[in-house]
Amino acid sequence: MADFSIREVEGMRQVRIEIAGETVRARRGAMSTLRGDIQLTPRLPGVRDIFRSIFTDEARIRPYYSGSGSIMLQPSLSGYHLMDVGADDAWVLEPGVYWASEGNVALGMRREPFWASFWAGDGFFTWKTTLRNPGRVAINAPGPVEVVDVDGELRVQGRLVLGRTEGLRFSSRPAARFPRSLISGQKRLRVYTGKGKALVCWTPYWNEHLYRRMTGESIEGSLFE
Repeated sequence: MADFSIREVEGMRQVRIEIAGETVRARRGAMSTLRGDIQLTPRLPGVRDIFRSIFTDEARIRPYYSGSGSIMLQPSLSGYHLMDVGADDAWVLEPGVYWASEGNVALGMRREPFWASFWAGDGFFTWKTTLRNPGRVAINAPGPVEVVDVDGELRVQGRLVLGRTEGLRFSSRPAARFPRSLISGQKRLRVYTGKGKALVCWTPYWNEHLYRRMTGESIEGSLFE
């Protein structure tokens, strides 16, 4: 089994993967350093992936790394979260959240319902990465991640949920009934209904938040909207 770890240096975080005769995958362009006898193999996307690229920015090419040695992925002011996909699990990740995984984890794509995506502000065509088969996975996270058990309904303001199991259905609704929703001061909520688990990032890391403020990028435009 590949060994995933997260190192932190000077306020930045980075995923390190140690492999010994194994194969892992990572997001296209994620690699920083290779040490050892490791072969990088990007595989060409299929016809369906090319068609999906018309409607989504979610990467279709996730290169394979095979051999023995150490892989350092790109550092970030935000963070990463390590999770294990179980034999009976099926996860759905938000766009841009997938970072790396063991080679036996099956990656797929799933489209959310038209109107749910539209009212949530994601557009009509939203494709998300799916995870199946046992293995270790690293995901992008703007802050610490909590695994929340949901049995009923979870409502959040903004993109706090980074991923969910397939037992949770995604939708969007106003924070209050009309016309009170107009004076509530809240934008539309992202709603997850059913029974399952959700990966929730309640607050960003302070340096990630500060960087966005200093560069003129509003945190509301990424995490809380």
